[in-house]
Amino acid sequence: MALSEFDLIDRFFRHCGASRADVRLGVGDDAALLACPPGEVLAAAVDTLVEGVHFPPGSPAESIGHRALAVNLSDLAAMGARPAWALLALTLPSADATWLSAFTAGFAALAEAHAVTLVGGDTTHGPLTVTVTILGHVAATDALRRSGAAPGDALFVSGTPGDAAAGLALEQGRLQGVEGAQQLRDRFLFPTPRVALGERLRAYASGCIDVSDGLVADALKLARASGCGVEIAATALPLSGPLRTLGLKRARDFALTGGDDYELCFTVPLERVARLQAELPCEQWGYTRIGTVSAESGVRVRDEEGALTVSSEGYDHFVSG
Repeated sequence: MALSEFDLIDRFFRHCGASRADVRLGVGDDAALLACPPGEVLAAAVDTLVEGVHFPPGSPAESIGHRALAVNLSDLAAMGARPAWALLALTLPSADATWLSAFTAGFAALAEAHAVTLVGGDTTHGPLTVTVTILGHVAATDALRRSGAAPGDALFVSGTPGDAAAGLALEQGRLQGVEGAQQLRDRFLFPTPRVALGERLRAYASGCIDVSDGLVADALKLARASGCGVEIAATALPLSGPLRTLGLKRARDFALTGGDDYELCFTVPLERVARLQAELPCEQWGYTRIGTVSAESGVRVRDEEGALTVSSEGYDHFVSG
């Protein structure tokens, strides 16, 4: 028997994610009722994933559920906010119980790991599309922004950028025979939002952005919001072992321009760098200094031989096609 919309919601989503005392009313009514902590402001972000645009057709349902939440968690991480609640709008070609079970498992596992409760949403029939709204909270004076960087600040990135873009290329068959291919695939299929790092960076960072459209493109967004520029040392880029098997030049290209990493790119005033590295050791927290904020606008990338020409446009849904 086919699942009705209400059966689908009741079976798969009514009790999805962590249990939170601040949810006064969750899934099942016209709207959720949520209690924000005293003295903090609401942080909200929304992202949509469309089959064939954000993930290849036939992608594992568990990965789609995970990524739908991860990309939103990454936005809150870039603000230094603590996630709490999520809303899910799911458009499905059919109410396939097996697919829904796997999707919910991926979504719920990540939600529980970050103490997030699903508190509402919508289900409709149509081409596979997933929209998640994430809600969290942060003290207004502590929130990280893109606009706080200043010339002379050190520029950092978390993780190993470029892995997810290479993983997507493997999923699409554009890369083959790569040593450590599954590690790269997993970085695309199951990205790790840096929520804990984002919260802790509130004490050190002057500016922050999540890397979704490519390191160079997103560093440029941060710089523009701050009225500055950035200089990136290609020689300092943290490249994973599997990515290095592609050759140094190609690996750096992926790291500089590839999207879907959901890492954090952040700036720290020089007088705070030593304290950051002492209190949040880079070996433990997985971040690397890759450059400097400059007074001159734009992005400049240099390697061993000098300046590189690198696209700073990033992905644009209405231009990239």
